[in-house]
Amino acid sequence: MSAGVRSVARIAARGDGRGGTALPVLEGEGSLAVRRTRAAHADEARVMLVGAMSGPLGGDRFTVEARADEGARLHVGSVAATLALPGQAKGEAHYDVRLTVADGARLDWLPEQLISAHGSDLRVTTRAELAPGARLVLREEQVLGRVGEEPGRLTSRLTVRIGDRPLLDQELACGPGAPGGWDGPAVLAGHRALGQLIVVRPEFEKDRPGAAVLDERGTAALTPLAGPAVLVTAVAPDALRLRRTLDEALLRLAD
Repeated sequence: MSAGVRSVARIAARGDGRGGTALPVLEGEGSLAVRRTRAAHADEARVMLVGAMSGPLGGDRFTVEARADEGARLHVGSVAATLALPGQAKGEAHYDVRLTVADGARLDWLPEQLISAHGSDLRVTTRAELAPGARLVLREEQVLGRVGEEPGRLTSRLTVRIGDRPLLDQELACGPGAPGGWDGPAVLAGHRALGQLIVVRPEFEKDRPGAAVLDERGTAALTPLAGPAVLVTAVAPDALRLRRTLDEALLRLAD
């Protein structure tokens, strides 16, 4: 496998002692840049990821590390969708996201969609490590192929832990070479956009929403997890309708 681009973004947030959030670490290397932007809340720090080049391409490895320490409220988004492309180098590309949230802190991970272009091969791994009493809002959206295009191969794994207890561990593979049935009625049923939303909140330990179908088409569902969290999963024919569904779910779960 040919070596690709190695890119890393590091974000660390902590309470500033005055009711706000400071960013002692805000670093980008390679094709990932990070920028602080205007926050929606006085106690929040808002950071946007900026892709300086196309990718990830074949053989690339992107890593994002975001940490919210005690007293912090951190919101991380991106300025544009991430487009996985085949590139000239052979081999699988990797996009690793590592999230850490301390007791009493909050992290909102709300990037734009990831688009799997024809011929690409990308493995996405998202790991969230939470302390008891941490808050997390995490949204992932994947679009299989651009308009009129067959998708590349996309493998996505998401794990969430609270302390030493696993909360969620799931993996889905789509596109050429993926296990059979990924596009069948039990998984995507012909849809080309899929997403999930996880909301972790301490008060859900005693009082969390029950299981529910969220739309009349049966393409979105809310599932309580075995801990202070709920999971919303959705499929849609396109990215716009997927975002609308997940935004409505987030509004329903807003604190």
